[in-house]
Amino acid sequence: MAKANNLQMVGLSSSMANFNTHLEGNPVIEPHDEGHSALESTERNTLSVKSVSENWCKNNAVMTSIKIALFSDNICVLLTFGPLAILVYYQTSSHHGWVFFLSLLGIIPLVKRLGWATEQLAFYVGPTGGELLNTFRNVTELIISICAMKHGILRVVQQSLLGSILSDMLLVLGCAFFCGGIALYPYKQRFNKLNAVMSSGLLLMAVMGLLFPTVLHFTHTESHFGTSELAISRFISCGYNFFQLTSKNSYTLINEETDSDDKGSDDEKSAEISKYESVIWLSNFTLLILIQSEYLVDTIEGASVAMNVQIEFISVILLPVVGKVEHVNAIIFAVKDKLDISLGVAIGSSTQISMFLIPFCVVVGWIIGRPLDLNFQLFETAALFMTVLVVAFMLQDGTANYFKGLMLIFCYLIVGASFFVHVDPEAIKDKP
Repeated sequence: MAKANNLQMVGLSSSMANFNTHLEGNPVIEPHDEGHSALESTERNTLSVKSVSENWCKNNAVMTSIKIALFSDNICVLLTFGPLAILVYYQTSSHHGWVFFLSLLGIIPLVKRLGWATEQLAFYVGPTGGELLNTFRNVTELIISICAMKHGILRVVQQSLLGSILSDMLLVLGCAFFCGGIALYPYKQRFNKLNAVMSSGLLLMAVMGLLFPTVLHFTHTESHFGTSELAISRFISCGYNFFQLTSKNSYTLINEETDSDDKGSDDEKSAEISKYESVIWLSNFTLLILIQSEYLVDTIEGASVAMNVQIEFISVILLPVVGKVEHVNAIIFAVKDKLDISLGVAIGSSTQISMFLIPFCVVVGWIIGRPLDLNFQLFETAALFMTVLVVAFMLQDGTANYFKGLMLIFCYLIVGASFFVHVDPEAIKDKP
């Protein structure tokens, strides 16, 4: 009996040893371990869902930004003409007229959306940064001028910048006066006379900088013929650029007292995209304008021959139209009886081009080895001088009506007809 009990005890001990060995080889999962594993699985699923949600939100934000930037304005339909112009350029070698025309249409929506991107960024940078962003209002003229300098057609640079000033002061301002006068007839519109006179004085100062190199050239009174006018042009340009960089932006003077009046309408607006998206779209549109301008400038001489139109007319009348698309706002503000803002758009742009952009192009030409000067030739300088005088007299009494606008528009038609028949011996002609 005792022997049997001993055998049972030995068997039980052996069974316990085997059970312990099994536990060591296969550890038992405690109940709390199963819950911990389930929690980790839930967290992984949550992170996965969150990652998918974030990616979806990012993709949705990108698509929304693209939709707002490229499809929110009806003028964006013209964006297709840009790639079409490049396609025609590489497929044919003789249709320069079509390439120029298509490039002209393709740049117009880019300029409009560039202005939109500038406005979006202005919501985030404040008043000081907003004044600096005003330089982007005429970035298209600057890009076209630099492309023309690179191709060596310096007269196109001078004439396109001259045409921008003429179209701002005569066409844009004339349409603003005319449409505002018709919309509010018989009410006579008024604007800040003091700021208008100040802007007119700055324009006359700019004309003086163009006048002396031209007079030196045509009177043959240079101490060193052919070099003195270039030296005085560079001296005047550096002085004007220094004046613009060290003084308050003169082309925004006319808006100073209208900011408070228009503050309510500005507060109602809000940014459509974020600050970083604004910077990205501003860079993208500027790059696209640069690319398209290369084809535009490269075919301007061939287009002159193909269309049988003087290159002076293309440079002074057609090219500036590209950069004036956004200036339609001047007419809209005039109809709303906010004529000070319209003057800020038209006269302010003219002042910026004459006091900053033209001198800046002279300095850039100096740096890259292109002898661009302020001798705009007698015919062009006379047209600019007479235009500034006419506008200065129109602004003296501080009032505007539809008849003044009609006079300015008619003056622009006279300028356009004059350049249509004008032949510039200094211009570079493309051979058929």
